[in-house]
Amino acid sequence: MRIVSIFICAFSLLSVSVFSQTKKEEKKQDSIKWQYKPNFTVGVDVLNLGIGFFGDRQLIQGFISSRINKKVHAVIDVGYDNNIYQKNGYDAKADGLFAKIGGFYMLSTDPENALNGFYAGGKLAGSFYNQEYKAIPVKGLNSDGIFVSFDPSTQSSYWIEAMLGARVQVFNSNFFIDVNVQPRYLAYTTKQDEIEPMIVPGFGKSSGSFNMGFSWNIAYKF
Repeated sequence: MRIVSIFICAFSLLSVSVFSQTKKEEKKQDSIKWQYKPNFTVGVDVLNLGIGFFGDRQLIQGFISSRINKKVHAVIDVGYDNNIYQKNGYDAKADGLFAKIGGFYMLSTDPENALNGFYAGGKLAGSFYNQEYKAIPVKGLNSDGIFVSFDPSTQSSYWIEAMLGARVQVFNSNFFIDVNVQPRYLAYTTKQDEIEPMIVPGFGKSSGSFNMGFSWNIAYKF
């Protein structure tokens, strides 16, 4: 009987040990799955969309972001931009599609919700668009002002974009408010007759290489 009791006791201890180890492995796997499970958030820039009803620029843009881990998110932006430039004798317009791809890092987060907080990141962006110069000022004889025009053409531009923003949940819903600013540097652009573009869809109006963007988004987490 003593041998049987020892055998039963040993078997019970072994079973508990194996069961405990299995539970630890299951919890570890669940933790890994939770950590790397994609969380998709889709947002629309409602601020620039609303401004378009009262100005010359019609900008429609949105984004899709996915949490890679608790701090790092990947993000893709897509949009359409239609704008005009009328300044210093220039009269130009451009419209087309643009896309951006990059990611951001959560600098600080809410302990109860890892999606709430402040973030910083960067994107690579490109735009493919149609442009038309109706008037470009040039110097004529006796310094008289002369304007020339060009036929519509297809161009492309590429830039680097930083981003600094914040995201906060709306009450206990799946909706979020996402606000960010975007310092931009135009890295490369095609040209029509060596003329620097005055408008680049997605980049904005600028006679130089630097520009600043801003977006106020309503987002939904799936």
